[in-house]
Amino acid sequence: MNPQFFAAIHQICDEKNISFDRVMETIKSALATAYRKDFGNKEEEVEIIFQDGSDAATVLLIKEVVEEVFDINTEISLEEARKMKGDVEEGDIIKIDVTPLEYGRIAAQAAKQVILQRLQEAERDSLYEHFKNRENEIMTAQVMRIEGGNVHIQIDKHNVVLGHKDQISGERYYNGKRMKVYLDRVAHTNRGPQLSISRTHPNLVVRLLEMEIPEISEGDVEVRSIARDSGVRSKVAVWAEEDKIDPVGACIGQKGVRIQSVMNELNNERVDIIEWTEDPKEFIATALQPAKIAEVIIVNGGEDPNVPKRAAVFVEEEERPMAIGKQGQNVRLASDLTGFELDLYNLEQLPAFKEKLKELMKGDHAKATERRIDDKELNVSAAEDQLAAAEASLMEDEVPAEKAEKKEDSSEWNGLSTAITNKLEAAGHASIDDLKGMELSELEAIEGIGKVSAKKIFEALG
Repeated sequence: MNPQFFAAIHQICDEKNISFDRVMETIKSALATAYRKDFGNKEEEVEIIFQDGSDAATVLLIKEVVEEVFDINTEISLEEARKMKGDVEEGDIIKIDVTPLEYGRIAAQAAKQVILQRLQEAERDSLYEHFKNRENEIMTAQVMRIEGGNVHIQIDKHNVVLGHKDQISGERYYNGKRMKVYLDRVAHTNRGPQLSISRTHPNLVVRLLEMEIPEISEGDVEVRSIARDSGVRSKVAVWAEEDKIDPVGACIGQKGVRIQSVMNELNNERVDIIEWTEDPKEFIATALQPAKIAEVIIVNGGEDPNVPKRAAVFVEEEERPMAIGKQGQNVRLASDLTGFELDLYNLEQLPAFKEKLKELMKGDHAKATERRIDDKELNVSAAEDQLAAAEASLMEDEVPAEKAEKKEDSSEWNGLSTAITNKLEAAGHASIDDLKGMELSELEAIEGIGKVSAKKIFEALG
Protein backbone atom coordinates (compact mmCIF):
# COMPACT_ATOMS: atom_id res chain seq x y z
CA MET A 1 0.00 0.00 0.00
CA ASN A 2 1.10 3.55 -0.63
CA PRO A 3 3.28 4.85 2.25
CA GLN A 4 1.32 8.11 2.27
CA PHE A 5 -1.84 6.14 2.98
CA PHE A 6 -0.29 4.53 6.07
CA ALA A 7 1.11 7.90 7.17
CA ALA A 8 -2.42 9.31 7.09
CA ILE A 9 -3.66 6.32 9.12
CA HIS A 10 -1.01 6.90 11.79
CA GLN A 11 -1.96 10.58 11.96
CA ILE A 12 -5.58 9.66 12.63
CA CYS A 13 -4.46 7.25 15.35
CA ASP A 14 -2.41 9.93 17.09
CA GLU A 15 -5.11 12.62 16.89
CA LYS A 16 -7.97 10.45 18.11
CA ASN A 17 -6.00 8.12 20.38
CA ILE A 18 -7.18 5.02 18.49
CA SER A 19 -5.10 1.92 17.84
CA PHE A 20 -3.71 1.33 14.33
CA ASP A 21 -5.35 -2.09 14.10
CA ARG A 22 -8.76 -0.60 14.96
CA VAL A 23 -8.46 1.98 12.17
CA MET A 24 -7.34 -0.64 9.64
CA GLU A 25 -10.27 -2.89 10.56
CA THR A 26 -12.58 0.08 10.05
CA ILE A 27 -11.21 0.74 6.56
CA LYS A 28 -11.45 -2.94 5.61
CA SER A 29 -15.05 -3.05 6.81
CA ALA A 30 -15.86 0.06 4.75
CA LEU A 31 -14.35 -1.43 1.58
CA ALA A 32 -16.25 -4.67 2.14
CA THR A 33 -19.47 -2.63 2.47
CA ALA A 34 -18.67 -0.77 -0.76
CA TYR A 35 -18.06 -4.04 -2.64
CA ARG A 36 -21.32 -5.58 -1.45
CA LYS A 37 -23.14 -2.38 -2.44
CA ASP A 38 -21.96 -2.48 -6.07
CA PHE A 39 -21.04 -6.08 -6.88
CA GLY A 40 -22.41 -8.50 -4.32
CA ASN A 41 -24.88 -8.76 -1.46
CA LYS A 42 -24.79 -8.64 2.32
CA GLU A 43 -24.82 -12.45 2.63
CA GLU A 44 -21.40 -12.85 1.04
CA GLU A 45 -18.27 -13.20 3.15
CA VAL A 46 -15.62 -10.78 1.97
CA GLU A 47 -12.01 -10.33 3.04
CA ILE A 48 -9.96 -7.21 2.32
CA ILE A 49 -6.16 -7.40 2.01
CA PHE A 50 -3.67 -4.55 1.74
CA GLN A 51 -0.57 -5.59 -0.17
CA ASP A 52 2.78 -3.82 -0.08
CA GLY A 53 3.62 -1.92 -3.23
CA SER A 54 0.02 -1.76 -4.42
CA ASP A 55 -2.16 1.36 -4.44
CA ALA A 56 -5.39 -0.63 -4.17
CA ALA A 57 -6.84 -3.12 -1.73
CA THR A 58 -7.48 -6.69 -2.84
CA VAL A 59 -11.02 -8.00 -2.35
CA LEU A 60 -11.37 -11.76 -1.76
CA LEU A 61 -14.68 -13.59 -1.83
CA ILE A 62 -14.62 -16.51 0.63
CA LYS A 63 -16.59 -19.68 -0.13
CA GLU A 64 -16.69 -23.26 1.12
CA VAL A 65 -16.11 -26.10 -1.35
CA VAL A 66 -19.08 -28.50 -1.38
CA GLU A 67 -20.32 -31.37 -3.56
CA GLU A 68 -23.74 -29.83 -4.02
CA VAL A 69 -24.38 -26.10 -3.69
CA PHE A 70 -27.33 -24.95 -1.58
CA ASP A 71 -26.23 -21.35 -0.92
CA ILE A 72 -24.49 -19.63 -3.83
CA ASN A 73 -23.40 -16.76 -1.57
CA THR A 74 -21.23 -18.87 0.70
CA GLU A 75 -20.67 -22.13 -1.20
CA ILE A 76 -19.01 -23.23 -4.44
CA SER A 77 -19.16 -26.63 -6.12
CA LEU A 78 -16.13 -28.86 -6.12
CA GLU A 79 -16.12 -28.83 -9.92
CA GLU A 80 -16.03 -25.04 -10.16
CA ALA A 81 -13.45 -24.76 -7.42
CA ARG A 82 -11.06 -27.14 -9.20
CA LYS A 83 -11.21 -24.93 -12.27
CA MET A 84 -9.62 -22.21 -10.13
CA LYS A 85 -7.38 -24.38 -8.03
CA GLY A 86 -6.74 -27.97 -8.97
CA ASP A 87 -5.85 -29.45 -5.58
CA VAL A 88 -8.90 -28.40 -3.55
CA GLU A 89 -11.06 -30.95 -1.77
CA GLU A 90 -14.60 -30.91 -0.44
CA GLY A 91 -14.76 -28.94 2.82
CA ASP A 92 -11.87 -26.62 1.92
CA ILE A 93 -12.19 -22.85 1.99
CA ILE A 94 -11.36 -21.06 -1.24
CA LYS A 95 -10.68 -17.35 -1.65
CA ILE A 96 -11.59 -15.82 -5.01
CA ASP A 97 -10.05 -12.53 -6.13
CA VAL A 98 -12.98 -10.25 -7.07
CA THR A 99 -11.21 -6.88 -6.79
CA PRO A 100 -13.20 -4.34 -8.85
CA LEU A 101 -11.48 -1.79 -11.07
CA GLU A 102 -13.43 1.01 -9.44
CA TYR A 103 -16.36 1.62 -7.13
CA GLY A 104 -19.53 3.52 -7.93
CA ARG A 105 -20.45 6.84 -6.33
CA ILE A 106 -23.07 5.32 -4.03
CA ALA A 107 -20.72 2.58 -2.88
CA ALA A 108 -17.97 5.13 -2.19
CA GLN A 109 -20.40 7.25 -0.18
CA ALA A 110 -21.46 4.19 1.83
CA ALA A 111 -17.81 3.37 2.55
CA LYS A 112 -17.20 6.93 3.71
CA GLN A 113 -20.16 6.77 6.11
CA VAL A 114 -18.93 3.46 7.52
CA ILE A 115 -15.45 4.88 8.12
CA LEU A 116 -16.76 8.02 9.84
CA GLN A 117 -19.19 6.07 12.01
CA ARG A 118 -16.68 3.42 13.03
CA LEU A 119 -14.02 6.02 13.80
CA GLN A 120 -16.46 7.90 16.02
CA GLU A 121 -17.35 4.68 17.84
CA ALA A 122 -13.68 3.83 18.25
CA GLU A 123 -12.93 7.30 19.58
CA ARG A 124 -15.78 7.06 22.11
CA ASP A 125 -14.62 3.63 23.26
CA SER A 126 -11.05 4.86 23.60
CA LEU A 127 -12.14 7.88 25.65
CA TYR A 128 -14.32 5.71 27.88
CA GLU A 129 -11.49 3.30 28.64
CA HIS A 130 -9.12 6.21 29.21
CA PHE A 131 -11.38 7.92 31.78
CA LYS A 132 -12.89 4.77 33.31
CA ASN A 133 -9.48 3.82 34.64
CA ARG A 134 -9.21 7.21 36.33
CA GLU A 135 -12.42 7.23 38.35
CA ASN A 136 -12.04 8.57 41.93
CA GLU A 137 -9.01 10.62 40.90
CA ILE A 138 -8.39 14.33 40.50
CA MET A 139 -7.68 15.72 37.06
CA THR A 140 -6.42 19.01 35.73
CA ALA A 141 -9.00 20.95 33.74
CA GLN A 142 -9.07 24.21 31.82
CA VAL A 143 -12.08 26.48 31.57
CA MET A 144 -13.17 27.01 27.96
CA ARG A 145 -16.33 29.10 28.41
CA ILE A 146 -19.19 29.90 30.81
CA GLU A 147 -22.80 29.57 29.69
CA GLY A 148 -25.94 29.94 31.78
CA GLY A 149 -24.27 29.09 35.07
CA ASN A 150 -22.55 26.01 33.63
CA VAL A 151 -18.78 25.98 33.23
CA HIS A 152 -17.51 24.21 30.11
CA ILE A 153 -14.07 22.77 30.76
CA GLN A 154 -11.61 20.62 28.86
CA ILE A 155 -9.94 17.53 30.32
CA ASP A 156 -7.40 15.71 28.16
CA LYS A 157 -8.92 17.23 24.98
CA HIS A 158 -12.40 16.12 26.08
CA ASN A 159 -15.12 18.73 26.74
CA VAL A 160 -17.05 18.37 30.01
CA VAL A 161 -19.70 20.49 31.73
CA LEU A 162 -19.23 21.45 35.38
CA GLY A 163 -22.79 21.93 36.66
CA HIS A 164 -23.82 24.56 39.16
CA LYS A 165 -24.22 22.09 42.05
CA ASP A 166 -20.65 20.87 41.50
CA GLN A 167 -19.12 24.36 41.61
CA ILE A 168 -17.61 25.84 44.76
CA SER A 169 -19.87 28.60 46.00
CA GLY A 170 -18.33 32.03 45.43
CA GLU A 171 -15.53 30.73 43.19
CA ARG A 172 -14.84 32.82 40.09
CA TYR A 173 -14.42 31.00 36.77
CA TYR A 174 -12.99 32.58 33.63
CA ASN A 175 -11.72 31.46 30.23
CA GLY A 176 -8.31 29.82 30.45
CA LYS A 177 -8.42 29.17 34.20
CA ARG A 178 -6.72 25.91 35.20
CA MET A 179 -7.99 23.99 38.21
CA LYS A 180 -8.31 20.54 39.75
CA VAL A 181 -11.57 18.58 39.53
CA TYR A 182 -12.63 15.26 41.02
CA LEU A 183 -13.76 12.54 38.61
CA ASP A 184 -16.51 10.70 40.47
CA ARG A 185 -17.71 8.25 37.82
CA VAL A 186 -17.84 7.65 34.05
CA ALA A 187 -20.90 6.45 32.13
CA HIS A 188 -20.81 4.90 28.65
CA THR A 189 -23.45 6.46 26.35
CA ASN A 190 -24.14 6.65 22.62
CA ARG A 191 -22.82 10.22 22.66
CA GLY A 192 -19.56 9.16 24.22
CA PRO A 193 -18.34 8.92 27.81
CA GLN A 194 -20.27 11.12 30.26
CA LEU A 195 -17.98 12.34 33.04
CA SER A 196 -19.40 13.18 36.45
CA ILE A 197 -16.95 15.77 37.78
CA SER A 198 -17.06 17.93 40.87
CA ARG A 199 -15.31 20.70 42.78
CA THR A 200 -17.50 20.09 45.85
CA HIS A 201 -16.98 16.35 46.47
CA PRO A 202 -15.28 15.58 49.83
CA ASN A 203 -12.85 13.22 48.09
CA LEU A 204 -11.40 16.18 46.19
CA VAL A 205 -9.92 17.34 49.50
CA VAL A 206 -8.59 13.84 50.22
CA ARG A 207 -6.91 13.55 46.81
CA LEU A 208 -5.37 17.02 47.15
CA LEU A 209 -3.96 16.02 50.52
CA GLU A 210 -2.46 12.92 48.92
CA MET A 211 -0.81 15.11 46.27
CA GLU A 212 0.65 17.62 48.73
CA ILE A 213 1.53 15.36 51.66
CA PRO A 214 3.97 12.48 51.03
CA GLU A 215 3.08 10.81 54.35
CA ILE A 216 -0.49 10.32 53.12
CA SER A 217 0.41 9.17 49.60
CA GLU A 218 2.93 6.69 51.04
CA GLY A 219 0.46 5.34 53.60
CA ASP A 220 2.21 6.51 56.76
CA VAL A 221 -0.72 8.80 57.56
CA GLU A 222 -4.29 7.69 56.86
CA VAL A 223 -7.38 9.85 56.28
CA ARG A 224 -10.04 8.20 58.44
CA SER A 225 -13.03 10.51 57.78
CA ILE A 226 -13.92 13.85 56.26
CA ALA A 227 -16.79 16.33 56.51
CA ARG A 228 -17.08 19.20 54.06
CA ASP A 229 -19.07 22.39 53.57
CA SER A 230 -17.61 23.20 50.15
CA GLY A 231 -16.17 26.66 49.73
CA VAL A 232 -16.31 27.41 53.44
CA ARG A 233 -14.83 24.74 55.69
CA SER A 234 -13.75 21.12 55.86
CA LYS A 235 -12.77 18.89 58.77
CA VAL A 236 -10.42 15.98 58.10
CA ALA A 237 -9.60 13.28 60.65
CA VAL A 238 -6.14 11.71 60.19
CA TRP A 239 -4.34 8.90 61.98
CA ALA A 240 -0.87 7.35 62.01
CA GLU A 241 -0.06 3.85 63.22
CA GLU A 242 3.51 4.81 64.10
CA ASP A 243 3.71 6.75 67.36
CA LYS A 244 6.72 8.68 66.13
CA ILE A 245 4.66 10.26 63.32
CA ASP A 246 2.59 13.33 64.12
CA PRO A 247 -0.31 13.02 61.62
CA VAL A 248 -1.63 16.54 62.19
CA GLY A 249 1.80 18.15 61.93
CA ALA A 250 2.61 16.18 58.80
CA CYS A 251 -0.54 17.45 57.10
CA ILE A 252 -0.16 21.06 58.16
CA GLY A 253 3.54 21.29 57.35
CA GLN A 254 6.09 23.85 58.50
CA LYS A 255 4.34 27.19 59.00
CA GLY A 256 1.22 25.63 57.43
CA VAL A 257 2.73 25.53 53.93
CA ARG A 258 1.28 22.10 53.03
CA ILE A 259 -2.29 22.72 54.09
CA GLN A 260 -2.17 26.21 52.61
CA SER A 261 -1.50 24.72 49.17
CA VAL A 262 -4.62 22.62 49.51
CA MET A 263 -6.72 25.58 50.66
CA ASN A 264 -5.47 27.71 47.76
CA GLU A 265 -6.68 25.08 45.30
CA LEU A 266 -10.09 25.09 47.03
CA ASN A 267 -10.67 28.85 46.68
CA ASN A 268 -9.31 29.48 50.21
CA GLU A 269 -11.69 27.01 51.82
CA ARG A 270 -10.64 26.43 55.42
CA VAL A 271 -9.38 22.89 56.08
CA ASP A 272 -9.13 21.76 59.73
CA ILE A 273 -6.88 18.76 60.37
CA ILE A 274 -7.95 16.69 63.39
CA GLU A 275 -6.29 13.65 64.91
CA TRP A 276 -8.53 10.61 64.83
CA THR A 277 -8.75 8.53 67.99
CA GLU A 278 -10.53 5.31 68.82
CA ASP A 279 -12.09 6.85 71.94
CA PRO A 280 -15.35 8.44 70.70
CA LYS A 281 -15.46 10.94 73.58
CA GLU A 282 -12.01 12.25 72.80
CA PHE A 283 -12.69 12.24 69.08
CA ILE A 284 -15.91 14.24 69.48
CA ALA A 285 -14.20 16.77 71.74
CA THR A 286 -11.39 17.19 69.21
CA ALA A 287 -13.81 17.45 66.30
CA LEU A 288 -15.59 20.40 67.94
CA GLN A 289 -12.42 22.47 68.09
CA PRO A 290 -11.68 25.35 68.43
CA ALA A 291 -14.33 25.19 71.19
CA LYS A 292 -13.16 23.72 74.51
CA ILE A 293 -15.35 20.81 75.52
CA ALA A 294 -15.91 20.12 79.23
CA GLU A 295 -17.40 16.63 78.95
CA VAL A 296 -18.93 14.20 76.47
CA ILE A 297 -21.47 11.53 77.39
CA ILE A 298 -22.09 8.74 74.86
CA VAL A 299 -25.82 8.00 74.95
CA ASN A 300 -25.83 5.47 72.11
CA GLY A 301 -22.50 4.24 70.84
CA GLY A 302 -23.84 2.23 67.90
CA GLU A 303 -24.72 -0.96 69.76
CA ASP A 304 -28.05 -1.00 67.94
CA PRO A 305 -27.48 -0.40 64.20
CA ASN A 306 -31.13 0.70 63.82
CA VAL A 307 -30.65 3.65 66.18
CA PRO A 308 -28.36 6.57 65.25
CA LYS A 309 -25.25 7.04 67.37
CA ARG A 310 -25.78 9.92 69.78
CA ALA A 311 -23.79 11.90 72.30
CA ALA A 312 -24.41 14.77 74.72
CA VAL A 313 -21.74 17.48 74.77
CA PHE A 314 -21.30 19.90 77.68
CA VAL A 315 -19.51 23.23 77.33
CA GLU A 316 -19.05 26.43 79.29
CA GLU A 317 -21.57 29.12 78.40
CA GLU A 318 -18.93 31.29 76.70
CA GLU A 319 -17.77 28.30 74.56
CA ARG A 320 -21.24 27.41 73.30
CA PRO A 321 -21.36 29.84 70.31
CA MET A 322 -17.95 28.63 69.17
CA ALA A 323 -18.99 24.99 69.50
CA ILE A 324 -22.11 25.59 67.43
CA GLY A 325 -20.37 27.78 64.86
CA LYS A 326 -21.88 30.16 62.34
CA GLN A 327 -25.30 28.85 61.33
CA GLY A 328 -24.49 25.61 63.18
CA GLN A 329 -21.62 24.79 60.84
CA ASN A 330 -19.06 23.63 63.43
CA VAL A 331 -21.34 21.18 65.25
CA ARG A 332 -22.78 19.95 61.92
CA LEU A 333 -19.35 19.18 60.47
CA ALA A 334 -18.26 17.56 63.76
CA SER A 335 -21.36 15.37 63.66
CA ASP A 336 -20.64 14.30 60.05
CA LEU A 337 -17.00 13.68 60.88
CA THR A 338 -17.62 11.51 63.95
CA GLY A 339 -20.88 9.86 62.86
CA PHE A 340 -22.64 10.93 66.09
CA GLU A 341 -25.73 13.09 66.51
CA LEU A 342 -24.46 15.76 68.90
CA ASP A 343 -26.63 17.59 71.47
CA LEU A 344 -25.02 20.64 73.09
CA TYR A 345 -25.69 21.65 76.73
CA ASN A 346 -24.29 24.19 79.16
CA LEU A 347 -21.89 22.72 81.72
CA GLU A 348 -24.11 23.61 84.71
CA GLN A 349 -26.73 21.20 83.35
CA LEU A 350 -24.36 18.24 83.61
CA PRO A 351 -25.19 17.03 87.18
CA ALA A 352 -28.94 17.13 86.56
CA PHE A 353 -28.52 15.42 83.18
CA LYS A 354 -26.52 12.58 84.67
CA GLU A 355 -28.99 12.07 87.47
CA LYS A 356 -32.06 12.03 85.26
CA LEU A 357 -30.41 9.80 82.64
CA LYS A 358 -29.36 7.37 85.37
CA GLU A 359 -32.91 7.16 86.73
CA LEU A 360 -34.49 6.72 83.32
CA MET A 361 -32.10 4.00 82.22
CA LYS A 362 -32.63 1.78 85.22
CA GLY A 363 -34.65 -1.36 84.87
CA ASP A 364 -35.52 -2.05 81.27
CA HIS A 365 -32.84 0.18 79.69
CA ALA A 366 -31.57 -2.57 77.40
CA LYS A 367 -35.03 -3.73 76.33
CA ALA A 368 -36.78 -2.49 73.20
CA THR A 369 -40.39 -1.35 73.19
CA GLU A 370 -42.67 -2.26 70.34
CA ARG A 371 -44.83 0.27 68.57
CA ARG A 372 -47.30 -0.21 65.79
CA ILE A 373 -46.91 2.45 63.10
CA ASP A 374 -49.06 2.32 60.00
CA ASP A 375 -50.05 -1.25 60.96
CA LYS A 376 -46.41 -2.37 60.83
CA GLU A 377 -44.30 -3.65 63.71
CA LEU A 378 -41.24 -1.45 64.35
CA ASN A 379 -38.70 -2.11 67.12
CA VAL A 380 -37.45 1.12 68.67
CA SER A 381 -34.72 1.31 71.27
CA ALA A 382 -36.02 2.43 74.65
CA ALA A 383 -32.84 4.46 75.10
CA GLU A 384 -33.89 7.02 72.47
CA ASP A 385 -37.25 7.67 74.17
CA GLN A 386 -35.55 7.87 77.55
CA LEU A 387 -32.97 10.31 76.29
CA ALA A 388 -35.68 12.53 74.80
CA ALA A 389 -37.53 12.49 78.12
CA ALA A 390 -34.33 13.31 79.98
CA GLU A 391 -33.61 16.22 77.66
CA ALA A 392 -37.13 17.60 77.94
CA SER A 393 -37.24 17.27 81.70
CA LEU A 394 -33.77 18.74 82.09
CA MET A 395 -34.39 21.71 79.82
CA GLU A 396 -37.72 22.53 81.47
CA ASP A 397 -36.15 22.38 84.95
CA GLU A 398 -33.35 24.73 83.92
CA VAL A 399 -35.47 27.41 82.19
CA PRO A 400 -35.92 30.50 84.41
CA ALA A 401 -39.42 30.93 85.82
CA GLU A 402 -40.20 34.17 84.00
CA LYS A 403 -39.04 32.67 80.66
CA ALA A 404 -41.06 29.52 81.22
CA GLU A 405 -44.15 31.56 82.02
CA LYS A 406 -43.67 33.54 78.84
CA LYS A 407 -43.41 30.32 76.85
CA GLU A 408 -46.57 28.92 78.42
CA ASP A 409 -48.52 32.04 77.60
CA SER A 410 -47.29 32.13 74.00
CA SER A 411 -49.22 30.40 71.26
CA GLU A 412 -46.36 30.69 68.76
CA TRP A 413 -45.31 27.08 69.29
CA ASN A 414 -48.71 25.41 69.60
CA GLY A 415 -47.98 23.71 72.92
CA LEU A 416 -44.52 22.27 72.14
CA SER A 417 -42.19 21.73 75.11
CA THR A 418 -39.56 24.30 76.03
CA ALA A 419 -36.76 21.85 75.24
CA ILE A 420 -37.98 21.48 71.66
CA THR A 421 -38.74 25.17 71.08
CA ASN A 422 -35.29 26.17 72.33
CA LYS A 423 -33.68 23.89 69.77
CA LEU A 424 -35.93 25.17 66.99
CA GLU A 425 -35.12 28.79 67.84
CA ALA A 426 -31.41 27.96 67.93
CA ALA A 427 -31.81 26.52 64.43
CA GLY A 428 -33.33 29.81 63.21
CA HIS A 429 -37.08 29.06 63.39
CA ALA A 430 -39.11 31.80 65.11
CA SER A 431 -42.49 30.08 65.37
CA ILE A 432 -44.53 27.04 64.36
CA ASP A 433 -45.50 28.87 61.16
CA ASP A 434 -41.90 28.56 59.92
CA LEU A 435 -42.28 24.78 59.86
CA LYS A 436 -45.58 24.44 58.03
CA GLY A 437 -45.41 22.24 54.95
CA MET A 438 -42.33 20.34 56.14
CA GLU A 439 -42.30 16.53 56.04
CA LEU A 440 -41.29 14.36 58.99
CA SER A 441 -37.93 13.57 57.41
CA GLU A 442 -37.24 17.30 56.97
CA LEU A 443 -38.04 17.96 60.63
CA GLU A 444 -35.64 15.20 61.69
CA ALA A 445 -32.90 16.91 59.67
CA ILE A 446 -33.12 20.11 61.78
CA GLU A 447 -30.05 20.52 63.98
CA GLY A 448 -30.65 19.07 67.46
CA ILE A 449 -34.04 17.50 66.61
CA GLY A 450 -34.25 13.72 66.88
CA LYS A 451 -36.93 11.32 65.71
CA VAL A 452 -39.05 11.62 68.88
CA SER A 453 -39.01 15.42 68.89
CA ALA A 454 -39.65 15.55 65.14
CA LYS A 455 -42.79 13.43 65.59
CA LYS A 456 -44.09 15.77 68.30
CA ILE A 457 -43.48 18.79 66.05
CA PHE A 458 -45.21 17.03 63.15
CA GLU A 459 -48.25 16.38 65.37
CA ALA A 460 -48.27 20.02 66.50
CA LEU A 461 -48.35 21.13 62.86
CA GLY A 462 -51.64 19.32 62.52
